[in-house]
Amino acid sequence: MSEVTLPALGESVTEGTITRWLKNVGDSVAIDEPLVEVSTDKVDTEIPSPFAGTLQQILVQEDETVEVGAVLAVIGEGASSAPAPVAAAPAAPEAPVAEPVAATAAAPVAAPVAPPIAAPVMATPPAAPVATAPVAAAPVAPTPPVAPAPPAPLAHSSEPAASSDTDSSYVTPIVRKLAAEMGVDLQTVRGTGVGGRIRKEDLLSPGTQAATTSVVAPSPLRGTTVPMSRLRKVLAERAVASMQVSAQLTSVVEVDVTKVANLRQKIQADFMKAAGTKLSFMPFFTLAAAEALAANPVINATVDDTNIVYHGSDNISFAVDTERGLLTPVIKAASTMTIAEMAKVIADMAERTRSNQLKPDELSGGTFTLTNTGSRGALFDTPVVFMPQSAILGTGVVTKRAAVVKDSDGQDSISIRSMVYLALSYDHRIIDGADASAYLMQVKQRLEAGEFEANLGI
Repeated sequence: MSEVTLPALGESVTEGTITRWLKNVGDSVAIDEPLVEVSTDKVDTEIPSPFAGTLQQILVQEDETVEVGAVLAVIGEGASSAPAPVAAAPAAPEAPVAEPVAATAAAPVAAPVAPPIAAPVMATPPAAPVATAPVAAAPVAPTPPVAPAPPAPLAHSSEPAASSDTDSSYVTPIVRKLAAEMGVDLQTVRGTGVGGRIRKEDLLSPGTQAATTSVVAPSPLRGTTVPMSRLRKVLAERAVASMQVSAQLTSVVEVDVTKVANLRQKIQADFMKAAGTKLSFMPFFTLAAAEALAANPVINATVDDTNIVYHGSDNISFAVDTERGLLTPVIKAASTMTIAEMAKVIADMAERTRSNQLKPDELSGGTFTLTNTGSRGALFDTPVVFMPQSAILGTGVVTKRAAVVKDSDGQDSISIRSMVYLALSYDHRIIDGADASAYLMQVKQRLEAGEFEANLGI
């Protein structure tokens, strides 16, 4: 018999919450095969099995929180022991009513029964809905076939099915979000991926574009009550604590990025071949923001009691929107990277963040944050600074509009330019308006000059 323990999931991570068992008692398990999903205050991740054999016992049930090093399960050879199934069946034995409650927690019909939900959840932790993955709750308990009966009449019954890793109807979070934004009914899309799965390209094809509707479908969450995920709770607590501790305000500048836009268009094809990823504005924004931190160290500083800690490196956290909430992986020593390196790192870390494959340590150590406000079309916003950092830069959507420029004769003229707003939120305890303006103007000048040819790295 071999014990599976909760491994260390980062330097500052001391505990984790079991969100979903990927294997049942009696199942065969291979080495490095995903065994269980764990949620921490930094990241949700899968724990691979360190041993091969048969899952004999599950000792920590879903929604239970344990410390690093705690024994989660037992793997051995042969059939599982008799008591093991009791430990591995978190939902079925004692509370047959709890399973429908968990299954309907994210469904529209949950509104009428929202008040009674809290009692079963607290009384029977094994049956509580998985906070970080409400959609994935259905596949965990396949034994009670009549449990999903209450929401059966709803048109959204395809949601639980979509969470199956082996079902051809499985849809990745990125594709599901894109479909929602486009107003596309995934049931009407024919997938061209492996096993008939729907890919991003299937949604972007001309035929699918024509199928989009102008009427936005109502969300199935309307009229429901669902518990906050662990990650959402952490984000909420950190946001409130940051606003209470620091004195935050925002400065905004307008930047002409026409030269950067022209450079992108000129080298896009060659860049794709050399770097293997599309060249967006983000690497340019990130590099310019990182470079300016060296000359404006207070923007990259931290308040430590009555001291100001000026960091010696520019570790840029960048915001990634996921189905579980906002996460900020960190690009270490960003100012030393080329545009190609930056583009690949951003694409890789963003994809692994959304697919829940990010390592916990990749979410720590950030000294400054960049958030792409314009990814959803916003001109700019006033982003919140999360302690212990002292500043965050929001980049708005790049849009073409008329602007006043100098012509070849030095005269003012009207021209169509690619423009963007940059919004810097900062902690006024150590950063003054003059400091913020100096930093923003340096970033602005770097971007408007558009001289990144030497930094391309291709």
